[in-house]
Amino acid sequence: MKANKTLSSPQSNSNLLDGISVFVQVVQSKSFVNAAEKMNHSTSYISKEVSKLEARLGVRLLHRTTRTLSLTSEGEVYYQQCQQIIEDALQVESSISGRQQIPQGRLKLSCPVGIGVSRIRPVLAEFLAKYPKITLDIDLNDHKVDLVADGFDIVIRAAVQLEDSSLISRRFMNSTSLTLASPEYLKNHGTPMQPEDLVDHQMISYRNLKTPEIWHYTTKSGHKTQTHVTSRVSCNNSEMMISLCLAGQGIIRMPLFNLREEVESGKLIPLFEDLMPINIGVYLVYPSKKNMPAKLRCFIDFIMEKLGDS
Repeated sequence: MKANKTLSSPQSNSNLLDGISVFVQVVQSKSFVNAAEKMNHSTSYISKEVSKLEARLGVRLLHRTTRTLSLTSEGEVYYQQCQQIIEDALQVESSISGRQQIPQGRLKLSCPVGIGVSRIRPVLAEFLAKYPKITLDIDLNDHKVDLVADGFDIVIRAAVQLEDSSLISRRFMNSTSLTLASPEYLKNHGTPMQPEDLVDHQMISYRNLKTPEIWHYTTKSGHKTQTHVTSRVSCNNSEMMISLCLAGQGIIRMPLFNLREEVESGKLIPLFEDLMPINIGVYLVYPSKKNMPAKLRCFIDFIMEKLGDS
């Protein structure tokens, strides 16, 4: 049985394309001198590149005299094929460059559940209608993902302050973190009057924080305090935490963008309103501004237009 013929690997043909563009330019320019001027090289460099190409192929491609330059029969065949290779390469480059300018392709996004449901979801239909060639791959997840390693184009993060990194971040929304309990919980367990009182209460903490059981507060005079709490429930999902809090099972601390309706309706009661509010920034985080694909650029612009400074 004959073995199937396979193409050589790129490593074994690392010099496969060497000299082709120089050879084609020489033929089109009809002289080494003209080709050297157009390619911004010396005439000797151009001549050596063609000679090396002929040596590698084992055929003469050009008839050279002091006054004329013409293709051999082998050179004519080779020139036609090389010209097609260059044209194909230019077409591929133009196509890729064009894709960078037209908003299209898959956009992979990671977003915390609460922000995704309360703020991003209401505007997504409009985004998809405006950019029909973009497909969305959305990961609603309260776990902090690795943007680069996990292959995301962009992530949305909420934090008092983002960690330093080489990533680009752009704040588009602000919120306030509140300490909250349901009326039922306060009726059954009493109302804590100051952060130190939390040690005697049932706490529902957000596990994805670096120190989920250390809650920081600042008085209006600027004095900073921290309280070590004991969690009855430790959870990595904001929706679950809200549900348990509404059911009277503990006290939570969470940004208001998840909870505006619950607070305004009185389903959840803010605590420690005499203390300074904790400001939370919501950020678009992405790898680089350089060579940004159109699909990412238009998503950033759209979110900034619809939700910026909200």
